[in-house]
Amino acid sequence: MNINRLIYPGFWFGKTPKEEALELAKRGVGGFCIYGGTLPQVRELIAELRAVSPLPHLFMCADYEDGLGRWIEGESWVLSNMAVGAGQNPDIAYQKGLTLAYEARKAGVDWVFAPVLDLCDEPQNPIVNTRSFGEDAQQVAVLGKALCRGLKDGGVLNSIKHFPGHGRTTLDSHLTLPVLQRSLKDLQENELIPFVSAFPVADSVMIGHLLLPQIDEKNPASLSPAVISLLKEKMGFNKLIFTDALCMKAIGDEREAALKALRAGVHILLSAENSLALSDFLQKQDGFQNIIAESAKLQEEAWHGLCAPAKQAFGASEFNRKYISECAVLSGEAPSLPPETKMAYLELGNEEKLVAQSFLSALEQQDFILKKPHENADVLVAVSFSNFQAFKGHINLSQAEQETLCSLMTKYPRTVFVSFGSPFGTENIQGINTRIFLFSPADEAQAYAAEILAGKQKPKGKNPFGPVEKEKS
Repeated sequence: MNINRLIYPGFWFGKTPKEEALELAKRGVGGFCIYGGTLPQVRELIAELRAVSPLPHLFMCADYEDGLGRWIEGESWVLSNMAVGAGQNPDIAYQKGLTLAYEARKAGVDWVFAPVLDLCDEPQNPIVNTRSFGEDAQQVAVLGKALCRGLKDGGVLNSIKHFPGHGRTTLDSHLTLPVLQRSLKDLQENELIPFVSAFPVADSVMIGHLLLPQIDEKNPASLSPAVISLLKEKMGFNKLIFTDALCMKAIGDEREAALKALRAGVHILLSAENSLALSDFLQKQDGFQNIIAESAKLQEEAWHGLCAPAKQAFGASEFNRKYISECAVLSGEAPSLPPETKMAYLELGNEEKLVAQSFLSALEQQDFILKKPHENADVLVAVSFSNFQAFKGHINLSQAEQETLCSLMTKYPRTVFVSFGSPFGTENIQGINTRIFLFSPADEAQAYAAEILAGKQKPKGKNPFGPVEKEKS
Protein backbone atom coordinates (compact mmCIF):
# COMPACT_ATOMS: atom_id res chain seq x y z
CA MET A 1 0.00 0.00 0.00
CA ASN A 2 1.18 3.50 -0.83
CA ILE A 3 2.12 5.72 2.11
CA ASN A 4 2.03 8.74 -0.22
CA ARG A 5 -1.74 8.68 0.00
CA LEU A 6 -1.40 10.00 3.56
CA ILE A 7 0.40 13.12 2.29
CA TYR A 8 -1.61 16.19 1.25
CA PRO A 9 0.97 18.70 -0.02
CA GLY A 10 0.37 22.41 0.04
CA PHE A 11 0.62 24.29 -3.24
CA TRP A 12 1.48 27.99 -2.90
CA PHE A 13 1.17 29.96 -6.12
CA GLY A 14 4.35 31.93 -6.69
CA LYS A 15 6.35 29.61 -4.44
CA THR A 16 5.74 25.92 -5.18
CA PRO A 17 7.29 24.59 -8.44
CA LYS A 18 4.54 22.99 -10.50
CA GLU A 19 6.93 20.21 -11.51
CA GLU A 20 7.20 19.11 -7.86
CA ALA A 21 3.44 19.12 -7.44
CA LEU A 22 2.99 17.03 -10.59
CA GLU A 23 5.61 14.56 -9.38
CA LEU A 24 3.80 14.23 -6.05
CA ALA A 25 0.50 13.70 -7.83
CA LYS A 26 2.10 10.93 -9.91
CA ARG A 27 3.38 9.30 -6.71
CA GLY A 28 -0.21 8.99 -5.47
CA VAL A 29 -0.56 11.64 -2.75
CA GLY A 30 -4.15 11.76 -1.51
CA GLY A 31 -4.84 15.42 -2.13
CA PHE A 32 -3.52 18.97 -2.24
CA CYS A 33 -4.20 22.11 -0.25
CA ILE A 34 -4.28 25.17 -2.53
CA TYR A 35 -3.10 28.63 -1.48
CA GLY A 36 -3.39 31.76 -3.60
CA GLY A 37 -3.61 32.14 -7.36
CA THR A 38 -6.35 33.48 -9.57
CA LEU A 39 -9.51 31.52 -10.32
CA PRO A 40 -8.30 30.41 -13.79
CA GLN A 41 -4.90 29.44 -12.33
CA VAL A 42 -6.48 27.34 -9.58
CA ARG A 43 -8.77 25.55 -12.01
CA GLU A 44 -5.94 24.87 -14.45
CA LEU A 45 -3.64 23.54 -11.72
CA ILE A 46 -6.33 21.23 -10.36
CA ALA A 47 -7.01 19.81 -13.82
CA GLU A 48 -3.29 19.15 -14.40
CA LEU A 49 -2.80 17.44 -11.04
CA ARG A 50 -5.83 15.21 -11.46
CA ALA A 51 -4.77 14.27 -14.98
CA VAL A 52 -1.53 12.66 -13.76
CA SER A 53 -2.76 11.13 -10.49
CA PRO A 54 -3.19 7.33 -10.35
CA LEU A 55 -6.06 7.76 -7.88
CA PRO A 56 -9.69 7.63 -9.02
CA HIS A 57 -10.21 10.90 -7.19
CA LEU A 58 -7.57 13.36 -6.02
CA PHE A 59 -8.97 15.60 -3.27
CA MET A 60 -8.55 19.36 -3.61
CA CYS A 61 -8.65 21.23 -0.33
CA ALA A 62 -8.43 24.85 0.78
CA ASP A 63 -8.84 27.12 3.80
CA TYR A 64 -11.83 28.93 2.31
CA GLU A 65 -13.31 29.68 5.75
CA ASP A 66 -14.50 33.11 4.60
CA GLY A 67 -14.90 32.42 0.90
CA LEU A 68 -12.31 32.90 -1.79
CA GLY A 69 -11.42 36.53 -1.05
CA ARG A 70 -8.51 35.94 1.32
CA TRP A 71 -6.81 33.53 -1.05
CA ILE A 72 -7.87 34.21 -4.64
CA GLU A 73 -7.19 37.55 -6.26
CA GLY A 74 -10.30 39.43 -7.32
CA GLU A 75 -12.77 37.12 -5.58
CA SER A 76 -15.26 37.99 -2.84
CA TRP A 77 -15.07 37.54 0.92
CA VAL A 78 -17.90 35.89 2.82
CA LEU A 79 -18.92 37.26 6.23
CA SER A 80 -16.74 35.80 8.99
CA ASN A 81 -17.76 33.28 11.62
CA MET A 82 -17.73 36.04 14.22
CA ALA A 83 -20.24 37.97 12.12
CA VAL A 84 -22.40 34.84 12.00
CA GLY A 85 -21.96 34.56 15.77
CA ALA A 86 -23.30 38.09 16.14
CA GLY A 87 -26.34 37.02 14.10
CA GLN A 88 -27.00 34.18 16.60
CA ASN A 89 -29.07 32.29 14.04
CA PRO A 90 -28.18 28.74 12.94
CA ASP A 91 -29.91 29.32 9.61
CA ILE A 92 -27.34 32.02 8.80
CA ALA A 93 -24.56 29.57 9.64
CA TYR A 94 -26.18 26.92 7.44
CA GLN A 95 -26.54 29.37 4.57
CA LYS A 96 -22.89 30.38 4.99
CA GLY A 97 -21.93 26.71 4.65
CA LEU A 98 -23.94 26.46 1.43
CA THR A 99 -22.29 29.64 0.14
CA LEU A 100 -18.77 28.47 1.01
CA ALA A 101 -19.47 25.21 -0.82
CA TYR A 102 -20.78 27.07 -3.85
CA GLU A 103 -17.73 29.33 -3.93
CA ALA A 104 -15.28 26.44 -3.43
CA ARG A 105 -16.84 24.41 -6.24
CA LYS A 106 -16.35 27.37 -8.58
CA ALA A 107 -12.63 26.89 -8.04
CA GLY A 108 -12.76 23.10 -8.32
CA VAL A 109 -12.17 22.55 -4.58
CA ASP A 110 -14.11 19.78 -2.89
CA TRP A 111 -12.79 19.92 0.68
CA VAL A 112 -13.06 23.13 2.72
CA PHE A 113 -11.14 23.18 6.00
CA ALA A 114 -13.95 24.77 7.99
CA PRO A 115 -15.51 25.57 10.34
CA VAL A 116 -13.20 26.78 13.09
CA LEU A 117 -14.77 25.63 16.36
CA ASP A 118 -12.25 27.31 18.65
CA LEU A 119 -13.79 29.60 21.25
CA CYS A 120 -13.06 33.33 21.14
CA ASP A 121 -12.31 33.61 24.85
CA GLU A 122 -8.86 35.25 24.60
CA PRO A 123 -8.81 38.69 22.92
CA GLN A 124 -5.04 38.52 22.42
CA ASN A 125 -5.19 35.26 20.49
CA PRO A 126 -3.39 36.21 17.24
CA ILE A 127 -4.83 33.52 14.99
CA VAL A 128 -8.44 32.72 16.05
CA ASN A 129 -10.41 35.94 16.62
CA THR A 130 -12.93 36.52 13.78
CA ARG A 131 -12.56 32.89 12.70
CA SER A 132 -14.53 31.93 15.82
CA PHE A 133 -18.31 32.14 16.26
CA GLY A 134 -17.79 33.57 19.75
CA GLU A 135 -16.92 32.76 23.33
CA ASP A 136 -19.99 30.74 24.39
CA ALA A 137 -19.37 27.03 23.81
CA GLN A 138 -23.05 26.13 23.43
CA GLN A 139 -23.65 28.86 20.87
CA VAL A 140 -20.52 27.89 18.93
CA ALA A 141 -21.74 24.29 18.97
CA VAL A 142 -25.09 25.18 17.41
CA LEU A 143 -23.61 27.44 14.73
CA GLY A 144 -20.67 25.17 13.93
CA LYS A 145 -22.89 22.15 13.41
CA ALA A 146 -25.19 24.17 11.15
CA LEU A 147 -22.28 25.39 9.02
CA CYS A 148 -21.01 21.81 8.69
CA ARG A 149 -24.43 20.75 7.39
CA GLY A 150 -24.42 23.62 4.92
CA LEU A 151 -21.06 22.57 3.52
CA LYS A 152 -22.22 18.96 3.15
CA ASP A 153 -25.50 19.93 1.50
CA GLY A 154 -23.54 22.26 -0.75
CA GLY A 155 -21.50 19.37 -2.13
CA VAL A 156 -18.12 19.69 -0.40
CA LEU A 157 -16.42 18.02 2.54
CA ASN A 158 -15.77 19.84 5.82
CA SER A 159 -13.16 19.72 8.57
CA ILE A 160 -13.75 20.93 12.12
CA LYS A 161 -10.74 22.56 13.71
CA HIS A 162 -8.51 23.01 15.71
CA PHE A 163 -9.10 20.09 18.08
CA PRO A 164 -9.13 20.13 21.08
CA GLY A 165 -9.49 23.93 21.03
CA HIS A 166 -7.00 26.67 20.15
CA GLY A 167 -8.97 29.64 21.45
CA ARG A 168 -7.47 30.24 24.88
CA THR A 169 -3.90 30.77 23.71
CA THR A 170 -1.91 33.94 23.05
CA LEU A 171 0.71 32.56 20.64
CA ASP A 172 0.48 31.80 16.92
CA SER A 173 1.29 28.13 16.28
CA HIS A 174 2.56 29.13 12.83
CA LEU A 175 5.52 30.63 14.70
CA THR A 176 5.89 28.76 17.99
CA LEU A 177 4.20 26.15 20.19
CA PRO A 178 1.35 27.52 22.31
CA VAL A 179 0.80 25.92 25.72
CA LEU A 180 -2.74 25.44 26.98
CA GLN A 181 -3.02 24.79 30.70
CA ARG A 182 -6.36 22.98 30.64
CA SER A 183 -7.33 19.68 32.23
CA LEU A 184 -9.51 17.15 30.47
CA LYS A 185 -12.38 18.23 32.72
CA ASP A 186 -11.85 21.87 31.71
CA LEU A 187 -11.89 20.89 28.05
CA GLN A 188 -15.01 18.77 28.42
CA GLU A 189 -16.87 21.66 30.04
CA ASN A 190 -15.78 24.21 27.43
CA GLU A 191 -13.59 23.67 24.36
CA LEU A 192 -14.79 20.17 23.43
CA ILE A 193 -18.52 20.99 23.45
CA PRO A 194 -18.61 22.33 19.85
CA PHE A 195 -16.58 19.39 18.55
CA VAL A 196 -18.83 16.78 20.16
CA SER A 197 -21.88 18.55 18.74
CA ALA A 198 -20.43 18.58 15.20
CA PHE A 199 -19.14 14.98 15.14
CA PRO A 200 -22.30 13.52 13.49
CA VAL A 201 -21.98 15.88 10.50
CA ALA A 202 -18.19 16.29 10.40
CA ASP A 203 -16.19 14.71 7.58
CA SER A 204 -12.86 15.18 9.34
CA VAL A 205 -11.10 16.78 12.30
CA MET A 206 -7.98 18.89 12.13
CA ILE A 207 -5.70 18.63 15.18
CA GLY A 208 -4.08 21.82 16.44
CA HIS A 209 -0.39 22.35 17.09
CA LEU A 210 -0.60 23.16 20.80
CA LEU A 211 0.74 21.56 23.96
CA LEU A 212 -1.63 20.44 26.72
CA PRO A 213 0.73 19.46 29.57
CA GLN A 214 -2.07 18.06 31.75
CA ILE A 215 -2.85 15.52 29.00
CA ASP A 216 0.55 15.00 27.32
CA GLU A 217 3.63 16.75 28.71
CA LYS A 218 5.86 16.04 25.69
CA ASN A 219 3.90 16.05 22.46
CA PRO A 220 1.80 18.72 20.75
CA ALA A 221 -1.81 17.63 20.32
CA SER A 222 -1.25 16.93 16.61
CA LEU A 223 1.48 14.39 17.45
CA SER A 224 0.07 13.10 20.74
CA PRO A 225 -1.07 9.49 21.22
CA ALA A 226 -3.01 10.63 24.28
CA VAL A 227 -4.94 13.34 22.39
CA ILE A 228 -5.59 11.13 19.34
CA SER A 229 -6.74 8.34 21.65
CA LEU A 230 -9.07 10.79 23.39
CA LEU A 231 -10.57 11.68 20.02
CA LYS A 232 -10.82 8.16 18.60
CA GLU A 233 -11.41 5.85 21.54
CA LYS A 234 -12.92 7.97 24.29
CA MET A 235 -14.95 10.35 22.10
CA GLY A 236 -15.71 7.84 19.37
CA PHE A 237 -14.73 9.89 16.33
CA ASN A 238 -14.27 7.41 13.47
CA LYS A 239 -13.56 9.59 10.44
CA LEU A 240 -10.44 11.24 9.01
CA ILE A 241 -7.97 13.07 11.23
CA PHE A 242 -5.68 15.71 9.72
CA THR A 243 -2.65 17.34 11.22
CA ASP A 244 -2.61 21.10 10.97
CA ALA A 245 -0.06 22.27 8.39
CA LEU A 246 3.32 20.62 9.00
CA CYS A 247 5.12 23.72 7.70
CA MET A 248 4.10 25.57 10.86
CA LYS A 249 6.97 26.22 13.26
CA ALA A 250 5.28 24.84 16.40
CA ILE A 251 6.34 21.23 15.80
CA GLY A 252 10.01 21.33 14.76
CA ASP A 253 11.40 19.01 12.09
CA GLU A 254 8.50 18.06 9.86
CA ARG A 255 9.75 14.60 8.97
CA GLU A 256 10.07 13.56 12.61
CA ALA A 257 6.75 15.27 13.33
CA ALA A 258 5.14 13.24 10.54
CA LEU A 259 6.41 9.98 12.04
CA LYS A 260 5.06 10.93 15.46
CA ALA A 261 1.71 11.93 14.00
CA LEU A 262 1.31 8.63 12.14
CA ARG A 263 2.35 6.61 15.20
CA ALA A 264 -0.23 8.56 17.21
CA GLY A 265 -2.96 7.59 14.75
CA VAL A 266 -3.35 10.61 12.46
CA HIS A 267 -4.57 9.76 8.95
CA ILE A 268 -3.39 12.70 6.84
CA LEU A 269 -0.22 14.81 6.90
CA LEU A 270 -1.06 18.29 5.67
CA SER A 271 1.00 20.94 3.87
CA ALA A 272 4.61 20.15 4.68
CA GLU A 273 7.26 22.71 3.80
CA ASN A 274 8.91 20.13 1.55
CA SER A 275 6.42 17.41 0.66
CA LEU A 276 8.74 15.82 -1.90
CA ALA A 277 11.41 15.27 0.76
CA LEU A 278 8.73 14.02 3.15
CA SER A 279 7.56 11.53 0.52
CA ASP A 280 11.12 10.30 -0.03
CA PHE A 281 11.59 9.92 3.72
CA LEU A 282 8.33 8.12 4.48
CA GLN A 283 8.75 5.63 1.64
CA LYS A 284 11.81 4.31 3.50
CA GLN A 285 9.88 3.75 6.74
CA ASP A 286 8.23 0.52 7.85
CA GLY A 287 5.45 -0.36 10.23
CA PHE A 288 2.67 1.91 9.00
CA GLN A 289 0.53 -0.55 7.03
CA ASN A 290 -2.36 -0.39 9.49
CA ILE A 291 -2.65 3.39 9.44
CA ILE A 292 -2.20 3.45 5.64
CA ALA A 293 -5.05 0.98 5.25
CA GLU A 294 -7.25 2.85 7.72
CA SER A 295 -6.56 6.18 6.04
CA ALA A 296 -7.21 4.81 2.54
CA LYS A 297 -10.52 3.28 3.68
CA LEU A 298 -11.66 6.54 5.31
CA GLN A 299 -10.62 8.60 2.30
CA GLU A 300 -12.71 6.31 0.08
CA GLU A 301 -15.66 6.72 2.44
CA ALA A 302 -15.24 10.50 2.35
CA TRP A 303 -15.24 10.47 -1.46
CA HIS A 304 -18.39 8.34 -1.59
CA GLY A 305 -19.96 10.68 0.97
CA LEU A 306 -19.65 13.63 -1.39
CA CYS A 307 -23.07 14.43 -2.75
CA ALA A 308 -24.41 16.65 -5.48
CA PRO A 309 -25.54 20.01 -4.09
CA ALA A 310 -28.96 19.43 -2.57
CA LYS A 311 -30.08 23.03 -2.18
CA GLN A 312 -29.77 26.35 -3.93
CA ALA A 313 -26.98 28.49 -2.51
CA PHE A 314 -26.33 32.20 -2.43
CA GLY A 315 -23.15 33.48 -3.99
CA ALA A 316 -20.81 35.43 -1.71
CA SER A 317 -22.20 38.89 -2.48
CA GLU A 318 -25.82 37.75 -2.23
CA PHE A 319 -25.18 36.09 1.13
CA ASN A 320 -23.41 39.15 2.51
CA ARG A 321 -26.15 41.55 1.42
CA LYS A 322 -28.91 39.32 2.80
CA TYR A 323 -27.42 38.85 6.26
CA ILE A 324 -25.17 41.84 6.99
CA SER A 325 -27.86 43.69 8.97
CA GLU A 326 -28.24 40.71 11.31
CA CYS A 327 -24.50 40.20 11.66
CA ALA A 328 -23.27 43.76 12.30
CA VAL A 329 -23.09 45.22 15.81
CA LEU A 330 -23.55 48.82 16.97
CA SER A 331 -22.27 49.81 20.41
CA GLY A 332 -22.72 53.25 21.92
CA GLU A 333 -24.50 56.19 20.33
CA ALA A 334 -26.31 55.78 17.02
CA PRO A 335 -24.28 57.98 14.63
CA SER A 336 -27.01 59.38 12.29
CA LEU A 337 -24.58 61.79 10.62
CA PRO A 338 -26.20 64.23 8.16
CA PRO A 339 -25.01 64.73 4.57
CA GLU A 340 -21.95 66.95 4.15
CA THR A 341 -20.61 65.94 7.54
CA LYS A 342 -16.86 66.47 7.47
CA MET A 343 -15.05 63.28 8.46
CA ALA A 344 -11.41 63.01 9.45
CA TYR A 345 -10.61 59.52 8.12
CA LEU A 346 -7.99 57.45 9.99
CA GLU A 347 -7.13 53.95 8.76
CA LEU A 348 -5.52 51.54 11.21
CA GLY A 349 -4.33 47.94 11.34
CA ASN A 350 -4.27 47.30 7.60
CA GLU A 351 -1.10 45.22 7.40
CA GLU A 352 -2.61 42.96 4.75
CA LYS A 353 -3.26 45.98 2.51
CA LEU A 354 -6.97 45.22 2.28
CA VAL A 355 -8.73 47.61 -0.05
CA ALA A 356 -10.94 50.17 1.69
CA GLN A 357 -12.24 51.56 -1.59
CA SER A 358 -15.74 50.15 -1.10
CA PHE A 359 -16.06 51.99 2.21
CA LEU A 360 -14.59 55.23 0.89
CA SER A 361 -16.86 55.15 -2.17
CA ALA A 362 -19.89 54.44 0.00
CA LEU A 363 -19.03 57.38 2.28
CA GLU A 364 -18.92 59.67 -0.75
CA GLN A 365 -22.25 58.28 -1.96
CA GLN A 366 -23.75 59.31 1.37
CA ASP A 367 -22.44 62.84 0.63
CA PHE A 368 -19.93 62.81 3.46
CA ILE A 369 -16.87 65.00 3.01
CA LEU A 370 -13.64 63.13 3.68
CA LYS A 371 -10.73 64.88 5.33
CA LYS A 372 -7.27 63.76 6.32
CA PRO A 373 -6.33 63.26 9.98
CA HIS A 374 -5.52 66.61 11.68
CA GLU A 375 -7.68 68.54 9.20
CA ASN A 376 -10.72 70.41 10.39
CA ALA A 377 -13.73 68.05 10.64
CA ASP A 378 -16.95 67.34 12.56
CA VAL A 379 -16.10 63.78 13.50
CA LEU A 380 -13.12 61.42 13.59
CA VAL A 381 -13.84 58.11 11.85
CA ALA A 382 -11.19 55.58 12.85
CA VAL A 383 -11.31 52.45 10.70
CA SER A 384 -9.56 49.20 11.63
CA PHE A 385 -8.80 46.30 9.31
CA SER A 386 -6.79 44.51 12.01
CA ASN A 387 -7.27 40.77 11.63
CA PHE A 388 -5.57 37.40 11.84
CA GLN A 389 -2.90 36.38 9.36
CA ALA A 390 -0.76 33.26 9.40
CA PHE A 391 2.83 33.80 10.56
CA LYS A 392 2.07 37.38 11.69
CA GLY A 393 2.06 36.57 15.41
CA HIS A 394 -0.07 39.47 16.62
CA ILE A 395 -3.50 40.98 16.18
CA ASN A 396 -5.51 44.05 17.21
CA LEU A 397 -4.21 47.58 17.11
CA SER A 398 -0.59 48.14 18.09
CA GLN A 399 0.32 50.37 21.00
CA ALA A 400 1.49 53.04 18.56
CA GLU A 401 -1.83 52.91 16.68
CA GLN A 402 -3.79 53.20 19.91
CA GLU A 403 -1.70 56.21 20.91
CA THR A 404 -2.30 57.81 17.50
CA LEU A 405 -6.03 57.30 17.90
CA CYS A 406 -6.08 58.73 21.43
CA SER A 407 -4.09 61.76 20.33
CA LEU A 408 -6.40 62.51 17.39
CA MET A 409 -9.53 62.05 19.47
CA THR A 410 -8.67 65.17 21.45
CA LYS A 411 -8.94 67.27 18.27
CA TYR A 412 -12.51 66.32 17.38
CA PRO A 413 -15.86 66.63 19.18
CA ARG A 414 -16.90 63.08 18.30
CA THR A 415 -15.21 59.76 17.51
CA VAL A 416 -16.58 56.74 15.68
CA PHE A 417 -14.61 53.49 15.57
CA VAL A 418 -15.43 51.12 12.69
CA SER A 419 -13.91 47.64 12.62
CA PHE A 420 -13.85 45.42 9.56
CA GLY A 421 -11.81 42.83 11.46
CA SER A 422 -11.02 42.17 15.11
CA PRO A 423 -13.44 43.78 17.57
CA PHE A 424 -10.70 44.06 20.17
CA GLY A 425 -8.05 46.70 20.74
CA THR A 426 -9.97 49.78 21.89
CA GLU A 427 -11.40 48.37 25.13
CA ASN A 428 -9.34 50.70 27.31
CA ILE A 429 -9.76 53.83 25.22
CA GLN A 430 -12.13 56.28 26.88
CA GLY A 431 -14.33 58.65 24.93
CA ILE A 432 -15.19 56.69 21.78
CA ASN A 433 -18.80 57.67 21.13
CA THR A 434 -19.71 54.88 18.71
CA ARG A 435 -18.29 51.50 17.85
CA ILE A 436 -19.44 49.64 14.74
CA PHE A 437 -18.34 46.04 14.21
CA LEU A 438 -18.64 44.33 10.84
CA PHE A 439 -16.06 41.58 11.54
CA SER A 440 -15.31 41.31 7.80
CA PRO A 441 -13.66 43.36 5.03
CA ALA A 442 -16.26 42.17 2.48
CA ASP A 443 -17.36 44.93 0.09
CA GLU A 444 -20.94 44.57 1.27
CA ALA A 445 -19.89 45.03 4.90
CA GLN A 446 -17.99 48.20 3.96
CA ALA A 447 -20.98 49.65 2.11
CA TYR A 448 -23.31 48.80 4.99
CA ALA A 449 -21.04 50.56 7.48
CA ALA A 450 -21.43 53.80 5.55
CA GLU A 451 -25.22 53.45 5.73
CA ILE A 452 -25.00 52.97 9.50
CA LEU A 453 -23.01 56.20 9.78
CA ALA A 454 -25.71 57.98 7.78
CA GLY A 455 -28.42 56.66 10.10
CA LYS A 456 -30.04 54.66 7.27
CA GLN A 457 -29.41 51.27 8.85
CA LYS A 458 -29.52 49.96 12.40
CA PRO A 459 -27.58 46.72 12.93
CA LYS A 460 -29.36 43.87 14.66
CA GLY A 461 -26.37 41.78 15.72
CA LYS A 462 -25.32 41.14 19.32
CA ASN A 463 -21.76 40.88 20.63
CA PRO A 464 -20.68 37.21 20.55
CA PHE A 465 -17.70 37.94 22.79
CA GLY A 466 -18.92 40.02 25.76
CA PRO A 467 -18.41 43.73 26.51
CA VAL A 468 -16.26 45.65 24.07
CA GLU A 469 -15.73 48.83 26.05
CA LYS A 470 -15.18 49.66 29.69
CA GLU A 471 -16.83 53.06 29.77
CA LYS A 472 -20.60 53.41 29.83
CA SER A 473 -22.11 53.97 26.42
